[in-house]
Amino acid sequence: MTRFGCIRHGRTLWNEEERVQGWLDSPLTEEGQRLARAWGEQVRTLPWQRILASDLGRARATAELINTTLALPVHEEAGIREQNWGDWSGLLYHDLLTTHKEEFARQQARGWEFTPPAGESRRQVLERAMAALVDAAARWPDEAILVVSHEGVLRCLANHLAGRAFLPNEPPLLRDWHLHFFAADAGTLRIDALNALALRQPEHGRPFSLF
Repeated sequence: MTRFGCIRHGRTLWNEEERVQGWLDSPLTEEGQRLARAWGEQVRTLPWQRILASDLGRARATAELINTTLALPVHEEAGIREQNWGDWSGLLYHDLLTTHKEEFARQQARGWEFTPPAGESRRQVLERAMAALVDAAARWPDEAILVVSHEGVLRCLANHLAGRAFLPNEPPLLRDWHLHFFAADAGTLRIDALNALALRQPEHGRPFSLF
């Protein structure tokens, strides 16, 4: 069995602005950098063998800062990058709730088929993320791997493995700024422990919940 301890990247400038990132990127804030270093100290007592990071800059930067403490091999993985938000990438959340209000609400009601214009669906995100972790488990059996990814990816994994429809009226499974564990065995992924460890949180504001 391979265990994956999963966290989202540190807070970014676009998180501060409540702007959709998707496959676009913005740098970590100073506080985001400070907390990423602190997370390395928090998780150092766990027996990690390596770090698997999304290939997007904000996740790679977070992994590098965590790794100043852990000093582990780091591997980039495109399969665990954030959802592609297509034409909505770079927009403010306020714009989604006003200018694109009707289409955004219609997409939210589609659950797993939520698909931004010219983007990808949550189901597509789930399929590539599941494949990436199952492949990683086959490459590194019986290891403990720290995964630095994105909230959208972690929500897709948790909601699928919990049998959720991914609809707006469902209570959230994941708490902000926590470490979550998944396990893979014989090509099958399962939830091991959600919200297993509370990470140090930003001093001001909560993370932008969708991105």
